[in-house]
Amino acid sequence: MPNRLSRLALPKLAQIFAILENTDGTRNAERTALLAFAIRILSAAVAFLSQIILARSMGGFEYGIFVFIWVFVIIAGNLSCLGLHTTVIKFLPQYETTGQNSHIRGLTFISRVFAIIIASIFALIGVGAVFFFENSIPDYYLVPIILGGCAIPMIALGDVLDGTSRANNWPIVALSPTFIIRPGLIILFVLGAILIGYEANARLALLCALASTYITTFAQFITVTYKLGNRFQKGHYEWEIKQWVGVSIPIFFIEGFYYLLTNADVIIVGFFLSPERVAIYFAAAKTMALVHFIYFAVKAGAAPRFSALYASGDMGALNKFVKQTARWTFFPTIAMGAFVIVFGQFILSMFGESFIEGYTVMAILLIGILAKACIGPGEVLLFMAGHQKICTIIYAVTLSANLSLNFALIPLFGIMGAAMATAGAMFIEAILLFIVIYKKMDIMMFVFSPATKQNVPNYTVQTNRKSTS
Repeated sequence: MPNRLSRLALPKLAQIFAILENTDGTRNAERTALLAFAIRILSAAVAFLSQIILARSMGGFEYGIFVFIWVFVIIAGNLSCLGLHTTVIKFLPQYETTGQNSHIRGLTFISRVFAIIIASIFALIGVGAVFFFENSIPDYYLVPIILGGCAIPMIALGDVLDGTSRANNWPIVALSPTFIIRPGLIILFVLGAILIGYEANARLALLCALASTYITTFAQFITVTYKLGNRFQKGHYEWEIKQWVGVSIPIFFIEGFYYLLTNADVIIVGFFLSPERVAIYFAAAKTMALVHFIYFAVKAGAAPRFSALYASGDMGALNKFVKQTARWTFFPTIAMGAFVIVFGQFILSMFGESFIEGYTVMAILLIGILAKACIGPGEVLLFMAGHQKICTIIYAVTLSANLSLNFALIPLFGIMGAAMATAGAMFIEAILLFIVIYKKMDIMMFVFSPATKQNVPNYTVQTNRKSTS
């Protein structure tokens, strides 16, 4: 390189190599976040391609049925974990730090077994409800609901495997099955079925989604089991089920509130409006996922680091890292949001001409996403610091506001009302998280807060016990 160019480039290259070499905990979190971000970029491309093909091939009505049912399936599968997929992220780094490998083996085993059992019960209840309320459910939803219910156990197991991989800082194993492989297989199976003469409809799409989910989860199960065996040698199992469940139940409510919060708009739109309107709203929301996955990527990288720093008692380092995560979230979100807004109408037109109507929905949702990005992954910090109960209250309040706004605004403004309700709920969530984190942990988690804070005390945290607050 010319000297001038090398002087500019070498410091940046050194930073990149430091991240890739994974020299310390913060670099490891950066590496995980960058890999997660890269996977989400690729997954966004796969998701958009698959959703566009499904919308184009099935039409708005059948596509609306598919996305309405699939959202329910994803929520049910996640809730079936009872919060254990996040509990693994909290405890596994702590057990590894203290050399408690037997507890790691017990935790990973119990989380899988519980997820499969509870998800199977949920699926049976759902299928039974279809037959019991058959006369009250529109005919076009009956078969799709049964097909979707069969996928719930594998969705739950996949979420637990995701959490186990994230706890071990294996972002590719954690994220690629759910966000790249599964949607890729769905669209391949749908296209293959269409080519051999099957009609493109919601039932076909859900059948392909069911097959893709089982194949993907089974492959992920084998991979994670093999990697765990290499990292933690075989030995006896130790259980702390009471403690794990005590932590996971509040997380279950938090995760439940979160998933309902992020998907209540689609669900309520489906109750009030036709499948075509669901399709338009879902396409706009999926487009805005291009912006929101930055938050997800930072969250994936930050969670194990939050847990390890809090367990070490180094509150000064935790305070510094928390503010880094807010900056990692906010500024890329602005850049990605501007990109999506500029090209939003073109992107929506690829779903079909009628989908351009969702452009205003995108603009409204972006306002709420930016409000959330100002704080960064605040709820993850509270999880890892043992403040699950207060976090549950935050999400309960936010979800109540979201549901109330959706029920009030959707009948008046249609899909625009759903967007306004969702954006308003994001504002409420961001404000509550900022206040609680400052009050409970004396950390100002805000993108424009000072980079460091003086006189932050260090103290020893008793891991797996009540929080110091």
